[in-house]
Amino acid sequence: MTIPEYPHSETLELLVEQLETSKEGLNNSAVQKNLSIYGFNEIQEKKHNLFTLFVTQFKSPLVYILIVAALLSFFLENIHEGLLILLIILINSFIGFWQEVKALSSIKSLKKLTESKTQVKRENQIFAISSFHLVPGDVIILSEGDIVPADIRLFDTNGLVIDESILTGESVPVQKDSNLILPKETLPYELDNMALSGTTVTKGNAEGFVVFTAQKTYLASIAGKAEEKSPDTPLTKALEVFIKKHMLILLVMITLTAVLAFGQGRDIIEIIYLIIAELVSAVPEGLPIVVTLVLTIGAMTLSLKKVYIRHLPSVETLGSTTVIASDKTGTITQGKLKVEEVFSLNETFSQTVSALANESIEGKGDPLDTALALWLGKEYQSIREKYPRVNLYPFDTKYRLMASSNMIQKEHKIFVKGAFESLKQFATNQDDFEILEKEHDRLASNGLRVIALGTGEHTTDDIEKWQIEIVGLVGFLDPPKEGVLEAVQTAQRAGVKVMMITGDNPLTAAAVAKSVNIYKEGDLVVSGKELNDMDDETLEKILSKVTVWARVLPEHKYRIVKILQKQGEIVAVTGDGANDVPALKAADLGIGMGSGTDAAKSTAKMVLADNNLSVIVDAIKQGRTIASNIRKAIYFLVSTSLDEVILITGAIMMALPLPLYPVQILWINLVADSALDKTFPFMKDEEDVMNRAPTKLHEQFLDKTQLIRVLYAALVISMGALFIYIWMLDNYGKECAISTLFTAFVIATWMNGLQSLKENEPFLKNIKKSLHINPYIFYGISIGLVLQLFAIYLLSDVFHTLPLNAESLTVIGLMTLWVFGMIEIRKWVEYLWKK
Repeated sequence: MTIPEYPHSETLELLVEQLETSKEGLNNSAVQKNLSIYGFNEIQEKKHNLFTLFVTQFKSPLVYILIVAALLSFFLENIHEGLLILLIILINSFIGFWQEVKALSSIKSLKKLTESKTQVKRENQIFAISSFHLVPGDVIILSEGDIVPADIRLFDTNGLVIDESILTGESVPVQKDSNLILPKETLPYELDNMALSGTTVTKGNAEGFVVFTAQKTYLASIAGKAEEKSPDTPLTKALEVFIKKHMLILLVMITLTAVLAFGQGRDIIEIIYLIIAELVSAVPEGLPIVVTLVLTIGAMTLSLKKVYIRHLPSVETLGSTTVIASDKTGTITQGKLKVEEVFSLNETFSQTVSALANESIEGKGDPLDTALALWLGKEYQSIREKYPRVNLYPFDTKYRLMASSNMIQKEHKIFVKGAFESLKQFATNQDDFEILEKEHDRLASNGLRVIALGTGEHTTDDIEKWQIEIVGLVGFLDPPKEGVLEAVQTAQRAGVKVMMITGDNPLTAAAVAKSVNIYKEGDLVVSGKELNDMDDETLEKILSKVTVWARVLPEHKYRIVKILQKQGEIVAVTGDGANDVPALKAADLGIGMGSGTDAAKSTAKMVLADNNLSVIVDAIKQGRTIASNIRKAIYFLVSTSLDEVILITGAIMMALPLPLYPVQILWINLVADSALDKTFPFMKDEEDVMNRAPTKLHEQFLDKTQLIRVLYAALVISMGALFIYIWMLDNYGKECAISTLFTAFVIATWMNGLQSLKENEPFLKNIKKSLHINPYIFYGISIGLVLQLFAIYLLSDVFHTLPLNAESLTVIGLMTLWVFGMIEIRKWVEYLWKK
């Protein structure tokens, strides 16, 4: 047996010879032989080691820092905090592990698409067998409702119509014709003499030879790409960049401090405690908790809008998105054909043909039939009742038409609808051809799907002998969903490019894209065929000008995503079919549709219950708010850990005693930092986040501006604290100085927290907004104040504190004004400079 590489281009006679089969089917010995050669008909899954998958969840700089923080906590005998940090690490790792395991189920979902009972003819007898046991050369019998179990070359078709949307994305079912011989280079969505694995028979029946099974099917090639590892989220990448920069700066400072302390002749034990104190200060151990909280609250908010997050870091990926590559059908458009325009030579006859040459029942049936029925409204049923049907002629793939014969009074008439070029062959009104062709081309150039309507006397059942008169043309459109135009404009204002990827033809795709502002004058529309002939270098050159991709294949969609990512774009891709799995997996953010296949939903990181582009754009806005809140949390946590390091380093450089005890540093991190940072997830928008372009990945959390602000805040707090410490040491002694500094530092941190609420505007400009942007922060400060008073007056032995006297309160008040005032001055300078 030889399986031809291009069975669609072979004659049936040659194919029978190559496959060593016949239309009566294989015999048992041939089945066993082919089974031993080609194996069972199933998509193979790549084996994954679950233990290895779990271990890889710990490969993160943030996790390494948390482990260091846990070890330090155990060293300082702070067992509860150490256990809490380890618990956080384990929870995060289990979440990541669970997401990866769930993603693997996409392959299982693809396998299910071809697992079914199948009618097969062997030795001229028909059997119902599991699709698992099919082999090349088998004769398959397909009927309405069947899922095609393998790639099949058809040899007999009877009105066969197949829904291939699961592979091609094309919303309209495809008519098949076994008599066709196609060129070798024919693309999968043009294989009109084949039935592809995973597709569904919607009408008619057929027989065909199995040519490709298991890994050789077109569906399996899609599954192969689904094995690829998803890229790290922008949040993960940005946090890793931030952590590396942060820890490099801190390690330099801690090393410098240790060298200075050693040079000053301090005891080794004191130096060790000094390093521990700085490490405890430096590690932003609250950061993973805050980031997780921000993402969780964001995911909960999105779920209220029917956007369900399957992979938590993807919440922030929304905010980083620079390109949305969206499907047309069901996301941009309603997924239902609508009669957009009708040209009639005879309006009455046009309506009559539309009602009678129609199989729609109660709004169900072929999309074209249903659209015509809705267009006619109440007239649809009254026309059908008025003129009873005599014969129905189902869609004929050769003549590309369907018809009905009905009694009009006492006359037997034929009513036909189909392709204009097909009906012209039977038309007698040739004088009307010029105007009909002109109108046909006009409707088609507007992106409408056009059919012709005709009527004549019924004299025979032989289609070739029919004589009709073309009475009109109907143009159909899948109309845009409400709110999509506004959503596209919002995305474009926010610097997010929207592309449309569809299986429809270029004219239709361009017309729809133009109606929602995706396609503009000067933009490019690229078809799958053009993309096939294009190398990556050429594709990269034109990519920025392309807004519409038409008649594309799954491998094309996947390739588009990869090239966009190569150019530094953060890509969100929508998908609902098995054909979308590779692109969903490769994208930075795969968005599955709630009405889509299990394969698409299990691969996606986000699932929409409402399949609408406007929901995605609204989710991007929420994602940007989340990213902004994470950025503010990082500013607050890093500046309030760096200030402690600078304070300790400054004291050592000036040969002063350690200004804070390690237990006090831990308390500051708990009361000053944690009481406030847990409120950051509830922060409201400071401004319209959709009025700016997406932030570059490496600038997301620690760009030059953020770094300068962090250093400025850390220096303001630490220099103020150092001045207080020196003055109190000279006037009130070490214990009083440390005790006063301890509380002053806590309140200074709170002032920095209040200033963190607004990044681009001074606190005192629009105070009402400043107070309402995050009211929960004031609850955090209140709780922190009560806890601080407990530490001073009830746990003084533990925290080395003395009661606060008038001088201490004055110094603390001055420190509060200093920190708040200096940061406010910096903000006013920045604000006025920008203006």
